Amino acid sequence: MFQSLSDRLSQSLRSVTGKARLSEENIQDTLREVRMALLEADVALPVVKEFVESVKQRALGQEVMKSLSPGQAFLKIVQTELETVMGSANEGLNLATTPPAVIMMAGLQGAGKTTSAAKLAKLLKERDKKKVTLVSADVYRPAAIKQLETLAAEVGVDFFPSTAQQKPVDIARAAVAHAKIQFSDVLILDTAGRLAIDEAMMAEIAALHAAVKPVETLFVVDAMTGQDAAVTAKAFGETLPLTGVILTKVDADTRGGAALSVRSITGKPIKFLGVGEKIAALDPFHPDRLASRILGMGDVLSLIEEAEQKVDKDKAARLTRKIKRGQKFDLEDFRDQLQQMNNMGGITSMLDKLPGMGNMAQMAQQSIDVKLFARMEAMINSMTPRERRHPELIQGARKRRITRGSGTQVQDLNRLLKQHKQMQKMMKKMKGGGMEKMMRGMGGMGGPGGPGGMGGPGGLPFR
Repeated sequence: MFQSLSDRLSQSLRSVTGKARLSEENIQDTLREVRMALLEADVALPVVKEFVESVKQRALGQEVMKSLSPGQAFLKIVQTELETVMGSANEGLNLATTPPAVIMMAGLQGAGKTTSAAKLAKLLKERDKKKVTLVSADVYRPAAIKQLETLAAEVGVDFFPSTAQQKPVDIARAAVAHAKIQFSDVLILDTAGRLAIDEAMMAEIAALHAAVKPVETLFVVDAMTGQDAAVTAKAFGETLPLTGVILTKVDADTRGGAALSVRSITGKPIKFLGVGEKIAALDPFHPDRLASRILGMGDVLSLIEEAEQKVDKDKAARLTRKIKRGQKFDLEDFRDQLQQMNNMGGITSMLDKLPGMGNMAQMAQQSIDVKLFARMEAMINSMTPRERRHPELIQGARKRRITRGSGTQVQDLNRLLKQHKQMQKMMKKMKGGGMEKMMRGMGGMGGPGGPGGMGGPGGLPFR
C-alpha cells in the first residue's frame, strides 16, 4: 500500500533525521525532495503546497531548534502534518437516529459501490452487532440487483428485493418501510453508478437523497484514480450533502494521491478503506496509523485489532493447551494456522503492518507463490483424519493418492511435510516456557533466508 510514496519519503527524510542541527538550507533540500515525492504520488498541487509550507514553518520554529534530536523532531512534524492532511482522527459512522439509520452509497461506475455496501454490512453486523438490510436502487446496470442479493446472502444480512422496472425512489421508500417491519438497525442503499457527472443522473440521486434522508451519504471512489478521486468527490459534494468517503482498491495503489488529497479538497473525512477483494477487506480509516505506515513505521495497532477480530480464539486456546500438555502439533493444527493467517489477509498484509517491514512485504508478494496456501490446504484436505494426526504414515502410495486428490505434485507434498516438521520443532520449544528463548532466537533473523535459512519470510518457500 502506497509503497512508492513510502519509499520516496523515507529516502528524502533519511538525509535529515540523523542531523544534530537543522538549518534552513538542509530543511529546504529535504522539503524539495518531499514535494517531488508527493507530486509523483499524484497528490493535488494545492495540498502539496500547503503541506510543505506547514512543515517548513514548524521545522524552523522553536520546537525543533530546542530539541535534543532535531532530525527526529522534524520526522515527527512530517508525520503530524500528514495526519492533519488526512483528517487527524478516525471519524466513524453517525448512526444516532430512529432505526433504520439509512446509509446511502454514491459514486462513479466501477468504483466498487456494491461490494463496499456488502463489506460495510458485514462490518456493522460483526463489529457493532447491528441488524442490517441491503437494497439496490441500481436499475440500470445488468445484474446489479442480483449481485447485491448474492453478497447479502454471503455476509448473512437481510436483503430487500427490487426489479429493474421499478423507479429508484419507489424502491428506496419501500425498503425503508421493510427495514422498519424487520426491526433493522441500518439500511444500506446501493445506488446506480454514474459514468460521468451528468445532470440527469445527478438529479435522480438528489431526489433519492431527499426521499430517504440518509444519516450517512458515503462517496465511494477508486483510490487508483489519484487526485481525480478528490476532484470527482468535490463535484458530487456540490449535489449531495456527503458525510464521508470510502476509498477502494487501496491495496493496489502504490501512490497514495487520493488518500492525501480527498480530505483537503472535499472537506469530507475518509471513513473506510477497501483493502482487497475479500468481503472482510474493509478497514476503518485511521489517519495516524496510515501516516505511520507511509513513513515506514508500520501499523501494529491495526494488526492487533485484526487479530482480535479475525483469529478464532477457541482454536488458538485449544492449540495452546495441546502444546503445553506436550501433545504433537499435527497437520490439522497446521491447516488451522494457515486459515487463521489467511483470515488476516495473508503474510504480505501482516508484514506490511510491521515497522520497517514494508519492503519485506513487497519482496514476499513477488517471491511467494500466492496460490501456495490454497495448495497446502488442498493437500491436507485430501488426507484421511488418521494421516493428518500421524504424518509419518504418509509414504509411497498414500503420497500418490493425496497429490492426485489435490491436483498437486509429490514434491509439493514433500515440501509441506518438511515444513510441518519444522513447525513441530518450533512448537516443542514453546512447551515449558521455551517461548522466550524462541523469540530471542528469532530476534536475529534479519539476514537472508529468514529464520533458520528456510527460504522466505517466516520460512515460506519461494517460487
